[in-house]
Amino acid sequence: MNRAMIPDAIVPTSFGRRKVVPRALIADGKAHIRNFLREALEEIGFIVSDCADAAHIAFTVAEHHSDLVVLGLSAGGIAASAALESLGASGFAGRVLVFGPPASPMVTAVAALGEEVGLAMLPLLPTPFSDQDLRDRVTPLLPKEQFPAPAIDVGEALHGDWLELWYQPKVDARSLAVAGAEALVRMRHPTWGVFPPERFLPDDGDPHFFAFSEFVATRAANDWRYILDSHGPVELAINLPMTFFERDDAAAALSALLPRHPAFAGVIVEFDAADILRDPVHALRTARLLQLHNIACAIDDVGPGWPGLLAFDTFPFVEIKVDRGFVAGLATDRLKETTCRSIVEFADRVGARTVAEGVETRADFLAARALGFDLIQGFFFARPMEAPKFVRRVLGKPMTMAMD
Repeated sequence: MNRAMIPDAIVPTSFGRRKVVPRALIADGKAHIRNFLREALEEIGFIVSDCADAAHIAFTVAEHHSDLVVLGLSAGGIAASAALESLGASGFAGRVLVFGPPASPMVTAVAALGEEVGLAMLPLLPTPFSDQDLRDRVTPLLPKEQFPAPAIDVGEALHGDWLELWYQPKVDARSLAVAGAEALVRMRHPTWGVFPPERFLPDDGDPHFFAFSEFVATRAANDWRYILDSHGPVELAINLPMTFFERDDAAAALSALLPRHPAFAGVIVEFDAADILRDPVHALRTARLLQLHNIACAIDDVGPGWPGLLAFDTFPFVEIKVDRGFVAGLATDRLKETTCRSIVEFADRVGARTVAEGVETRADFLAARALGFDLIQGFFFARPMEAPKFVRRVLGKPMTMAMD
């Protein structure tokens, strides 16, 4: 291949030291393999693209500025050798990771060819492999330093379709059945990868504040339909600020976005506990109004100010979610144990279910269950994930308790 045909961008500066998130290209003919690798590499910290046809690998690498090529052999050794020759002729300066059966002569020949054409070949990733096997191969290639990311404008994110909703299951403390999921917004920046919400959430005065909130509601409704078709109905919760409902038409507008389906039992809107305690009159009025639209309300991040809830004459909230600050270390902290027990007893009196947030260890899970929490949410069971992965990994199999 003529090197002049390949854009200069195919030759990256030293891998792992550029002040951007590194990029990986998955080249394999099987879609399910590419999807598995995409999810695993994105969790590790790569921006990922893929290519089904090895004949186009050099151009795809150039287009996406790839630092790492993960090359499968499902199309055979001839196709893989052609891909490596193409990369070598282009002067690709990143790394190449080949995966395949370790005893196959084809694998040995492909690896040898990669070195012959001047490519930086990583040790073979033998199949079958796990997430951890892949992580062990590529994690050392990630930047050793954290570089500051650019300021994010939520309007640009909305216009560029960078926003996503990820889902974390809420698990029944007794049966370990999935009782629902919380939708958590993420931004997939084209250069810097995935950002958590604290990097881009708009404040009340942002001109995109309402558009952002409407995005959350609309995407959750669409994802609910996807989950219904893929698995069955699941109760979803979304986070919206109480100020969103200061508009007279906000409750009706939210209701209009929700599915009109016999299996849809409503949605839960989570309000921050600090906002509820700051303006309890508005909070109660909003919760009652939303009930009329088949929308339930939960109190999120219940923390040190929780005794303020005792002053409510009525309690139109279906769920109390205890902040991770009270849950982490619950198994060994008597003060946290006492506080959580008081909150659970209060919730029982007002008829609300309780959620222990941020559970990450078996000990804290067992302590939360012993105190009477109804639901558990946290890394102990699952991290937030995209809707397809949520269906496949969480809803597609029974939940189990991890071992510390």
